[in-house]
Amino acid sequence: MRRVSLLLLLLSSPSLAQFQFRHHFVDRDLPGASYGQTSFADIDNDGGRNHALFLENLARSPSINWTRQTLNPGGSNQQTGALVADFDKDGATDIVIAHRVHAPALVWMRFDGKTWQRQVIDPDFLTVEAGGAAHDIDGDGDLDIVFGGDGQSRQIWWWENPYPNFTGPWKRRFIKNDGANQHHDQVFADFLGEGKPQLVFWNQRAKSLMLARIPADPRVTGPWPYEPIFSGQAGEGVAAAAQYAEGVDSFDIDGDGRIDPIAGNHWFHFRDGKFHPVKVGAIGGRIRAGHFRPSKTAQIVIAPGDGSGPLIFYSCDGDPRQPACWQPRNLLPRDMVHGHTLELGDINADGHLDIFAAEMAKWTRSPEPRDHNDATAWILYGDGSGNFRATTLVSGDGWHEGKLADVDGDGDLDIVNKPYTWQAPRLDIWFNARSAGSSPPPRR
Repeated sequence: MRRVSLLLLLLSSPSLAQFQFRHHFVDRDLPGASYGQTSFADIDNDGGRNHALFLENLARSPSINWTRQTLNPGGSNQQTGALVADFDKDGATDIVIAHRVHAPALVWMRFDGKTWQRQVIDPDFLTVEAGGAAHDIDGDGDLDIVFGGDGQSRQIWWWENPYPNFTGPWKRRFIKNDGANQHHDQVFADFLGEGKPQLVFWNQRAKSLMLARIPADPRVTGPWPYEPIFSGQAGEGVAAAAQYAEGVDSFDIDGDGRIDPIAGNHWFHFRDGKFHPVKVGAIGGRIRAGHFRPSKTAQIVIAPGDGSGPLIFYSCDGDPRQPACWQPRNLLPRDMVHGHTLELGDINADGHLDIFAAEMAKWTRSPEPRDHNDATAWILYGDGSGNFRATTLVSGDGWHEGKLADVDGDGDLDIVNKPYTWQAPRLDIWFNARSAGSSPPPRR
């Protein structure tokens, strides 16, 4: 809850030649981190203009005590993808980790509140790429899984959730089995306004963003039909940025009621039967959007992903379909180095959207030493007005595809870290234990 201190300076004479003020405190309990705003009004109805000084607390966030648990999920020393969702419908978030180098392809970690259970979803060897998406593909009421192949594969697969019988591997089917290789990132949403979601995914070797409709009976129909909705450069190869486009998500950017794809360094406006790309910034990578302050147009955050560059907050106060409208603001004092984690959520439950961003410690495939000794994970707490208080969660750990999720089902956001090759196989869970005094989560 916001705590506001109000100081009233009452002008005892309306004459401009003589200023005599009487001050009245409404609230003296002002914390150290604060800002001021002034206003003039005739508060006491005596014909004079009184001066009101409002001081608002910026340090009002409930404190968080983080408890870290480190697990060995098994699998290979290249953990490529991570997915968090409630696959067994128990109210808590589960974790799926994708591997390459050797089998198994997918491992599922389930938490019952006390202990972890490990289950192999796919025991085969697949060269799975980073990314992944969860959606009820077959319409049976539970979440299925999607992952794509890496630079060695032209395939995208989906795995049918066998709920409630989890005694064996999940059935794997094709979404894509032709065309170019590499499929880093996928997302489901109703981008076409058809009343049911479609799948949007990057096909890096085709240099294209693709859209695929879910077949009427996906259990018997596959691969799925797909088509490019964008081809070209999307923020890769700029300065120290990644050498291929990456990052995809969904959000109603312009506030018109339709969910838009965001990918690389663009958002895409659907009009007249086609997607129109709007370039937001120079460098692409991990990309997210939300409302960090009251506005019709959402704000966009981009981290450099498989490259290096700034963590940038983009806002637009005019026409969001015009690239020039998007104004950048750097959120950190230095560039991110392989900033492959970017998540949004109300971490401290104060009603405002926060940013979680983290760097990889190791991206090469050789054993230690690390590639980046000072790899850092930051939490940037939002104040609801587009301002942030940056804090460091930890330095020295390697992060890749980190996620915000309520792992223990207690109603707040925990943090899941799956490194790529740093000390892999490894999984870290940072459990959130907030102090009292929280608010409902904000609208993303």
